[in-house]
Amino acid sequence: MDIKKYMHDVGVEARKASRAMAKAETNIKNLALTSIAKAIMREKNALLAANQQDLAAAKIAGMEPAMLDRLALTEKSIAAMAEGLEQIARLTDPIGEVSDMKFRPSGIQIGKMRVPLGVIGIIYEARPNVTVDAAGLCIKSGNAAILRGGSEAIYCNQALARLVHEGLVAAGLPKTAVQVIETTDRAAVGELITMKEFVDVIVPRGGKGLIERILNEARIPVIKHLDGNCHVYVDDEADFDKAIRIIENSKTQRLGTCNTTESLLVARSVAKSMLPKIAEMLISKGIEIRGCVETCSLVKAANPATDDDYYTEYLDAIISCKVVEGLDEAISHINQHSSQHTEAIVTENYTKARRFLREVDSSSVMVNASTRFADGFEYGLGAEIGISTDKLHARGPVGLEGLTSLKYIVLGDGHVRN
Repeated sequence: MDIKKYMHDVGVEARKASRAMAKAETNIKNLALTSIAKAIMREKNALLAANQQDLAAAKIAGMEPAMLDRLALTEKSIAAMAEGLEQIARLTDPIGEVSDMKFRPSGIQIGKMRVPLGVIGIIYEARPNVTVDAAGLCIKSGNAAILRGGSEAIYCNQALARLVHEGLVAAGLPKTAVQVIETTDRAAVGELITMKEFVDVIVPRGGKGLIERILNEARIPVIKHLDGNCHVYVDDEADFDKAIRIIENSKTQRLGTCNTTESLLVARSVAKSMLPKIAEMLISKGIEIRGCVETCSLVKAANPATDDDYYTEYLDAIISCKVVEGLDEAISHINQHSSQHTEAIVTENYTKARRFLREVDSSSVMVNASTRFADGFEYGLGAEIGISTDKLHARGPVGLEGLTSLKYIVLGDGHVRN
């Protein structure tokens, strides 16, 4: 395959399709989404079979358990894909929304209109559900999408692509509005991230190596996060039962996700009473604790932590732990070591909770809740195209609004400038 020509042709078709998508009526886009959802449920057995092909190849290739977890589909996760599309269809269509209309002294009216970004290139590893989430969000937000999944999910992604195309055609939309790259050649990524005449924004979802490569080589704006070093801070006014429940869920529900807690902070005044019991729970779940000197003195099974541990997204059965003096040190530690993804405080003190929300510089900040809630579906976005730790143009889970922009509109009646 001539990769350069293939990707050029994909770009041409995507730009053409983006114009059709930008003017598509809401009911047409919703029909496409619900048609895709029905096709997914109809073909769930075929999708599971394709996923088994991918998993078998990944195991032979020696893929890490955390990545295998991301790759695997179940009947439940397939149903969740379809449900996500149905939820996106029920969301308010942001396209064409007009806001901030006001008269100027000249007599003209000025406001803003929400519009699609155009063509979105999405590069991701493992998770086949990203194919559906990304397609659904791009369709509803009036964008065209070029999706480049990892080679490890090629069978499932191509099976999903056929169902997406079926739904688009059923709604009278161009099937090229969502194109899933058919080659596993990495050169396709190099072409995609430099096709600035065809692609308006790149969204990478995957490991740190992939995202660093995109940042270094892209000639197109990138919405990204590098990693998810998420924290839970147990305050000296925390409810112990809440703390145990939140830490257990944040760390042990799934090890391989970017919203899994990797770092635990405990206030010194409650460390002696709370930390051994928290550690007992974590160790019973197979979690290795790497802690500061105080942690190791209170938890005999803990291993000494290095400074690097406090910066690390493990995606594994490991958690770093540090005893801190109180809220000030917790906030300082988080702002220094976190990846600005998601942080949580467990406290019954309203004033401290407000300070934590205001002063912690991350894309999601939580009070008395698991970091695992940092997710587009849980936030009511229907799905997410990714989580951004940038401050421009979108931050946190990126849903429909994150895939749009604003343009100024001006209304006059023969007005001319003096």
